[in-house]
Amino acid sequence: MKILLTGSEGFIGQNLKTYLQDRHQLICLDKKTGNDLVTCNLDYDVDVVIHLAGLSGVRDSLDNPTEYWINNVVTTHRIFEKFNNKKILYASSSTAKEPWRNPYAMSKYYMETIAPENSIGMRFTTVYGPGARESMLIPRLLRNDVPYINVDHTRDFIHVNDIATAIGLLLLYEGTEKQVIDIGTGKSINLLDLLYEINIKKIEKKIGTVFERKDNTAQLDFLTKMGWKPKTDLINYIKENYDN
Repeated sequence: MKILLTGSEGFIGQNLKTYLQDRHQLICLDKKTGNDLVTCNLDYDVDVVIHLAGLSGVRDSLDNPTEYWINNVVTTHRIFEKFNNKKILYASSSTAKEPWRNPYAMSKYYMETIAPENSIGMRFTTVYGPGARESMLIPRLLRNDVPYINVDHTRDFIHVNDIATAIGLLLLYEGTEKQVIDIGTGKSINLLDLLYEINIKKIEKKIGTVFERKDNTAQLDFLTKMGWKPKTDLINYIKENYDN
């Protein structure tokens, strides 16, 4: 299968590229390699597009809403227009379920509304693993560098390798109707309980802001019917990688 992969040098993109490169023929585009999706050439003959490029992060979007709109919505519109007769798998987010909370969530929600037929919006929950942004909770936790915790937040954490296997399976899906699905583990943990699991108890506790969802547990009916299930356990991963 010939696949156009955007965002190939990002966190999920790099791991997915490694997973797919021996299975399929990949054409990779990323701003880091000089391919800005706002202006770059999109004249490629491919079977499938996996569109991961874009900006992520709730807090940054509050400070830079225009950048998020350009890099998430404008670029995605180009992809949808150019490849509207192809199968498209595109990165959405669990935040899109409550789009009014922040510009990032709204950009992902709007992407879902303009998506063409034969597309699958992938609402990722909280992804962790090799290459994750250093400012994210799990990397900070592994460095013992968590400044505070939101005690009222519950998160569905999924390892990036499990994201890759889910996308690999979706490549084989033969339906042509427009879909939006969750990709997570289907299980969540309260953030305070997560720290207690690894015996971190002395930490500042806060109530989360209105800009973030309190719970992002995935609903996995679609992927479960396809025979997929995640393999990496969060607590085991943390205990194996925690810097004591």
